[in-house]
Amino acid sequence: MPLILPVQDVLPKFGSDCYIAENATVVGDFSCGDECSFWFNSVVRADVNSIRFGNRVNVQDGAVIHCTYEKTKTEIGNNVSIGHNAIVHGCRIQDNVLIGMGAIVMDDVIIESGAIVAAGAVVLEGTIIKEGSLYAGVPAKFVKQVSKDLREGEIERIARNYVKYSSWFKSRN
Repeated sequence: MPLILPVQDVLPKFGSDCYIAENATVVGDFSCGDECSFWFNSVVRADVNSIRFGNRVNVQDGAVIHCTYEKTKTEIGNNVSIGHNAIVHGCRIQDNVLIGMGAIVMDDVIIESGAIVAAGAVVLEGTIIKEGSLYAGVPAKFVKQVSKDLREGEIERIARNYVKYSSWFKSRN
């Protein structure tokens, strides 16, 4: 059974048709839209500030979403994939974004729509990733514009697939 806990009497709120793995953790001042998924060992910790998701956000295995006390909230738009073991902290991510496996996104970062943060990248505090950009490296730097093929083939495909994958687990009961 997932660990879903209130913090200071504020309980997480979920939209319709969400999947929460048995060992996922979601606590505090959190809310999400529809068709979101929270995979094995993922943590969404809205204990010190609020975290808000749109629709079709997937938080993959081992990823951590957090924020900073009295400083930064975390806001994530629609159709966003947070890769395995990524850390997303106190930032704003717009729609149709892919955060690669093991990436770290720090406080006060803004990631505009259609962007990709490559696997293993470290996006430093206060960075603004412009719409449709691919950032990679440590620290993360602009690499190129995301092509239509890459956007459809990665960002949109992965978000769609995670809605499908979650149906396999929801239907087993």
